[in-house]
Parts: sequence; C-alpha cells; structure tokens
Amino acid sequence: MHKEPNVTEGTVGEQQRHRIHPAWIVAAVAFLALVGAAGFRAAPGVLMVPLQQEFGWSTTVLSGAVSINLVLFGLTAPFAAALMERFGIRKVTALALCLIGLGSALTVLVNQSWQILLTWGVLIGLGTGSMALVFAATIANTWFAKSRGLVIGILTAGSAAGQLVFLPFIAVLAQDPGWRGASLLIAAGALAVVPLVLRWLKNSPADVGVLPYGAEPTQAEPTHPKSGEAGASAERMTAAGPPRVNAAVQALQVLKRASKVRTFWALAAGFAICGATTNGLIGTHFIPSAHDHGMPETTAAGLLAVVGIFDIVGTIASGWLTDRFNPKVLLAVYYQFRGLGLLVLPLLLGSSVQPSMVVFVVVYGLDWVATVPPTAAICRRVFGDDGSVVFGWVFAAHQLGAAAAAVLAGVIRDATGHYTYAWIGAAAMCTIAAVISATMRKDAALRERDPVAAPVK
Repeated sequence: MHKEPNVTEGTVGEQQRHRIHPAWIVAAVAFLALVGAAGFRAAPGVLMVPLQQEFGWSTTVLSGAVSINLVLFGLTAPFAAALMERFGIRKVTALALCLIGLGSALTVLVNQSWQILLTWGVLIGLGTGSMALVFAATIANTWFAKSRGLVIGILTAGSAAGQLVFLPFIAVLAQDPGWRGASLLIAAGALAVVPLVLRWLKNSPADVGVLPYGAEPTQAEPTHPKSGEAGASAERMTAAGPPRVNAAVQALQVLKRASKVRTFWALAAGFAICGATTNGLIGTHFIPSAHDHGMPETTAAGLLAVVGIFDIVGTIASGWLTDRFNPKVLLAVYYQFRGLGLLVLPLLLGSSVQPSMVVFVVVYGLDWVATVPPTAAICRRVFGDDGSVVFGWVFAAHQLGAAAAAVLAGVIRDATGHYTYAWIGAAAMCTIAAVISATMRKDAALRERDPVAAPVK
C-alpha cells in the first residue's frame, strides 16, 4: 500500500523547494531503463546472418524466434501494466531488465534451434514485454498531470536511443570477435541499469510526498479525464473496476470493458499494422534484405542507427504535437507517410548508399514510433485511469502484428529469394491503417452505443 500524499500547505511548499520536480528524475531513470532494455531490439537483424552461417538455420527458423519474442513482448505488456500498479513500477522494471540480461547472456551457449527460441523468444520476450511502451504510458500517467504527450514521446525515444547506442557496436562485434560478444554486450547493457532503477525509480509521487508534476494543490493524485475527454462515463468505468488485488484479473477485466468500445478496435488494428511495418519488417529484415543486394551488414546497421537518431527527434516532436493537435489526424498522416516510404524502398536498395536511401532513412526514422504518443493519448482520453492497461492491450496488438510480419517476411524471402512482395504488402497495410485512423468514430453516437466510451477529439 502506498501512502497518499497529504495535500497541505506544507506539501505544496515541499514541492516548491524542489528545483527539479521528482517526476523528471523518475522520467530520466525510466529513459535510461528503456535504453538498456532496447539492446535486443537492435540485435536480430544484425545477428541473423552470422547465426545462419554458423548453424545453417533458415531465415524462417530465426524469424520464428523473433516472432515468439514479439508475441510475448506484446502479450506481457498489459499484465505488466497491472503488475506495476499492484507491486510497484520499480520491482517490475528491475525484474524485467534481469530477464533481458539473462536471456541474452544464455544465448552464447546455444547450439540447437530450439534453444534460440527459448532465449531470444521466451526469456527476452517476457523481459522486453514488461519494459514495453506501456511502461512509458504508466510513468507519464502516474507522475505527470500535464505534458503527458511530451513525456511519452521522450520515453518512447528511449527505445530508439537504445538502438542508436547498441546497434553500431553489435554490428562491429558480430564481425569480430563474433555474435557471442554482441549478445554479452546486450546483457551488460540491461543489467547495468538495474542499480539505478532500484535507487531512483520511485513508484508514485506519494512515495516522496509530492503531487504529480503540474497537478493542482487540490489533487491528491492524477485524476481521470473530465468533461470533453472520458467524462462521467469514464469515472463510472474506473469506479466499476476490480480492486487492485490480482493483476491478471485486473488486466483481463479492463480488456473486457475496452472490447465493447469501437475506438479500442480501431486503435488495435492500426497499431498491429504499425508493429508489422516497424519491429516485424524493417527491424528484423532490413539488414538481411540489404545484404541480399550486396550492401555490407555494418553499412546497413549504420542506416538503422540513423533511423534511431531521427526516431528520437520524431517521437519527441510527435509528443509535442499530440499535446496540441487532434491525435487521430496525426495517426492518419504518420501511417500514410510510412506507406509511401515502404512502397519505394525496393527501388532504393543496392550495394551502396545513395542519397535517395538517406532520404528514406530520415523520413522513416521520424515516423518510426511517432504513432505512440497520439495512440496513448486517445487511450487516456477514452478510458481514463484504465488508459495505461488499455494501451498495454493495444500494444499487444502492435506486437502480434510485428510477429506475423517477421515470420511472413521470412517465408516470402525463403520462397522467392527476395523481400519485394513484403515491402509492397506492408505499404498497402499502412494505407489501411491511415484510413482506419482518419475515420475513427468521434460523434455522440459512439457514446450512446458504448456507454463507457467517449468521443475522440
């Protein structure tokens, strides 16, 4: 049980004495935790070719390991959000980082294909799932009463920063001394953050006797959205929620309520396509595809690192835009731009890096996870205090889409000898996601049909 902050003049005065609000310290540690957890996100594309060369495993087998990882990554997220509410953010985050470190370290011992399914797939999947993007939404909703979109954008950029930090080193180590050294680097990166998490990642503002950043003195904790967001219906939804006793039951009951809202399915469908066209396709298969065209793996890895640089810029900018503009319009624009990029990618791949490829990398980087802040914002507006767990379920759809794309692209590559059909199919899916987002219900009819829903403004 966390004690509630005593909202008195003394408490407000204590907040005023903080030159830096504790929320920003928590956000900084959360950012570093996401960087440490992101090492594996950069690994499969780089390590796939060395593993194939050493063990003779097919692209489909290795894609299957990535697929298991992505499925668990997604399905763990909503339960992790509930566990964070039940046991605290700090404990769940530290355990997740330990699982990532253990899974990556054990990878150096594999010599059978089922073992890579266990390490890459199960252990790292469970760990990264507990450190999924729902972690960013939980931190923002717990510690911040304003600037939530910006904070989610900054924290989401932590994963991109992790890719930027790890990817060039993983690519170099995969060449010399080999992929095992790269796996140990990932393990070290995850475990190095654990002491910072245990020391500085507080569970709630009540733990340090302050209010959430930007909260009014009359607020004891972040409140549900009021009129114009989730309204009284969201308050009834939260009030009807289960006691915070069993995290699994809580997550499932939130899913049951959310599944009655059409907006949930629109967000889930769009985010499934988002995952398919980022983690599943580009993140897993861009480097092998570039290798097929004669491009050195280190060069292709460098291009993905540049994606990571512009991902940071694009995600933070998207958070800023989400605080100011209609999030569903932003989603439609992001998805359509991504589709255009994928459509021309087969024409850009070659043995060397041309200026047109640099343009693609920049644009795709700006758009990579720019979808996260507006998606999280809609979850918060529609579902109130259940928004973090609902976002966890939406993120599960993201990873299921990524898993399907990772396997399907591998099958296409083995069957045809190239990835062209995978890129074109992904471009078509992005157009579908843009239409879904642009036509997301926003009128009063939705509230009448789904009493727990609110209009998406």
